[in-house]
Formats: sequence, C-alpha cells, structure tokens
Amino acid sequence: MNRSVILLAALGVILVTAASTLFTVHQTQQVLITQFGQPIRVIREPGLHAKIPFIQTVIAFDRRLLDFDAPGEEVILGDQRRLIVDSFTRYSIIDPLVFYQTVGATEGGIRARLNSIVSSSLRRVLGNEPLLSVLSTDRSRIMGEIQRQVNAEARQFGIEVVDVRIRRADLPEENTNAILQRMQSERERVAREARAEGAEVAQRVRAGAERERAVLLAEAQAQADVLRGQGEQEAIRIVAEAFSRDVEFFQFWRSMQAYREAFADGNARMVMTPDSEFFRFLRDSTGRNGSGSAPAPAAMSAPAQ
Repeated sequence: MNRSVILLAALGVILVTAASTLFTVHQTQQVLITQFGQPIRVIREPGLHAKIPFIQTVIAFDRRLLDFDAPGEEVILGDQRRLIVDSFTRYSIIDPLVFYQTVGATEGGIRARLNSIVSSSLRRVLGNEPLLSVLSTDRSRIMGEIQRQVNAEARQFGIEVVDVRIRRADLPEENTNAILQRMQSERERVAREARAEGAEVAQRVRAGAERERAVLLAEAQAQADVLRGQGEQEAIRIVAEAFSRDVEFFQFWRSMQAYREAFADGNARMVMTPDSEFFRFLRDSTGRNGSGSAPAPAAMSAPAQ
C-alpha cells in the first residue's frame, strides 16, 4: 500500500516536472526564456523544446504582422491647410529580447510608443507637403517617407514597421463648408460665363439669320418687282393689241367697266351735264353721238342721305 502511494506520488512529480520542462513553440510564435526575470535565450524554431523547470519562464511573442490603428488627428500641411488624418500601421516583432527589455512582455506597451512615433512622423512629413500632393499620386512617395522615419525610430523597440498608410484624410468641418461654398461660387461663375458665351453666340447667330433674312427678302422683292413689271408690260401689250384689233368694242367694254364702278354701291349721286360723254352708250347703243373716245368715270358725290 505504501509502495503504491509512493509510486503514484513519484509518477505525479515526474509528470509535473515534465510538464514544467517541456513546452511547444508554435510556427506563428517566437519565445523568450527568462530566468528569475532575466532573459536567457530566444527560440524561433517551431517544435518541442525544454527548459529548466520552476526556474525558467517562457514568454511567447507573435511573429506575424500586427496592426495598430492610430486615432484621427489634425495636421497642418505645408500650405497651412488643416487636415484630419486617420492612419494605420503594420509591424512585426523582429527582436523579442529588445522588445521585452524596452516595452515589456505584452504587445499593449508598444501601442503608446507607436502612436507617438507615427504622429510625429506624420506631422513632420505632411507639414512640408501641400494639400494637392496629399490627395494626388504623390501620396505613395509621402507614405514611403513616413514609413521610413517610423521604422527608423521603432527599431529601438525590437520591431520592424512594414507599412504606414493614411486610411482617411478629411478637411475639418469649418474648412469643408468654406471649400464647398468656394466651389459653389466657382461653379456659378463658370455657369455665368458659359451662359454669357452662349448668349453671345446666340446673338451672333440671330444677327446672321436676320441679315440673311433681309437679304433674301430684298432679293425676293426685287425679283417680284421685276416679274410684276414684266407682267404689267405684257398686260399693257395685250391690251394695246386687243384695242388695236377692235377699237369700238374696247370703248364699249371700258364704258361698261366705268358704269359698274360708278354704280357699284347703288346709292351714289352723280353731277354732270346732259350731254356728258359718260352716258353716251346709254343714250345710243352704238355710242356714235360723241367724240368716239371711251368715257371717263364721272366725279362721284357723297352718298345719298
């Protein structure tokens, strides 16, 4: 009975000692062995390793890329404009011993240091750059310079900064409103210029159309006058030819036209002598009692009351 208890106790001591001696290093980890708080060695190879039990301590650090998101802060650019910059940093622990000696055993200690380093570098670099450079393709060059400065300062803590990027770059609220108003004023000015240019072009087109219209009307009027003159000339020729063929009939036809024009309204009064040539065809159907010429229309008096 006593021998079984002793064997079980010995087996338990052996298991506890083995568990305290052996440890596993994962492939995503790197390990620092300390003895009474003093660093002894660094293990980077994954697998099963051993240490002195109860004396040495295993502190694991992540060997993968770690991220740090800096809070947004206001930065004054080289052209004295203010910009709210929100950045993030990617880093990895390359020297666990230096990291442990300068920061501590946890990753939380490096965040305050990185925040100060990144903020200082952002202010130094962006303080020499105008807003257009920050918002253009020059940003890659600017961020490369920031990453170089941050990495140079961060190496003293046993880390390597792989990348620093600006996630968001916004103008302050008051600057944004001022810029929006300036952009609106500029757009309105451009619109006014465009409308003025359009009105000028429209006026030129309208003036050209009016000028062309006047020319066309003048040409058409001239051509119409020519055609009207030709028509009147032809009409006079035809009338003269007809008159020369039958003078008596022409005189009779002219007298009938004069009668129709004189008595068209039915209530006209005429004052003339009894032997007036105007009514010669009414007195004699042949019209031979006069001089033979066609009667002229008599003067018309005022209409009957």
